[in-house]
Amino acid sequence: MQKHLIAAICGLATVLSAGAAQAAQPIYVYGPGGPFPAMKQAAAAFSKAHGVEVIVIGGPTPKWLGDAKSNADLIFSGAETMMSDFQTALPSIDAKTITPLYVRPSVILVRPGNPDHITGIQDLFKPGHHILVVNGAGQQGLWEDVAGRTGRLSDVAAFRRNIAVSASNSAVARADWVKDKSLDAWLIWNIWQVANPELAQVVTIAPEYRIYRDMGIGLTIQGETRPEVTQFATYLASPAGAKIFEHWGWQK
Repeated sequence: MQKHLIAAICGLATVLSAGAAQAAQPIYVYGPGGPFPAMKQAAAAFSKAHGVEVIVIGGPTPKWLGDAKSNADLIFSGAETMMSDFQTALPSIDAKTITPLYVRPSVILVRPGNPDHITGIQDLFKPGHHILVVNGAGQQGLWEDVAGRTGRLSDVAAFRRNIAVSASNSAVARADWVKDKSLDAWLIWNIWQVANPELAQVVTIAPEYRIYRDMGIGLTIQGETRPEVTQFATYLASPAGAKIFEHWGWQK
């Protein structure tokens, strides 16, 4: 009788231990650098409230793609085109779970104090400006969309003549902005100034030229099997999650 009781207790302990180990597994989240500050803060808040560690890895895709293929639970993007690229690179993303959450506007970043007195996108059609753009990583074609939004070919041609540097992603663009002081305007998303207020100030783009792209999430097949991952995805879209993203410049 005693032997059976001990065996039962040992068996229960094993089950409980396995359950605790399962519950303690971190949630692995991957995505680009733009939404990273907001995602990281949201992950920390969720972890504190629910006792589940959420590990967020952000930056250029080659930095994390290999790891994501083996353990990603949730992927976040910086544009719909980017999410489509992630689906190609990570077939484990379940398309049915992809959800756009927040958007942010394109803006012009200028040097602190705006020494060149840039007031809007039309100023950048004038000769003499040295513009930094990003053509990739969620901003593929952004400058063309902005400059050509009214359908005037002359605007596109004028803007193109003033492009001094075309960076492959926003992190590279930030390094270019710091290094090359001749650059007087940087076409990018507002969130980059929120994250780097000491480097630039914002000049808004008039509505007729302004472009928005979204931040979305998608669960992997592995992530779908874990209730805590679904709970985290729900949290990101909740009022608490929205408050964090709005702090970093995102909009519903």
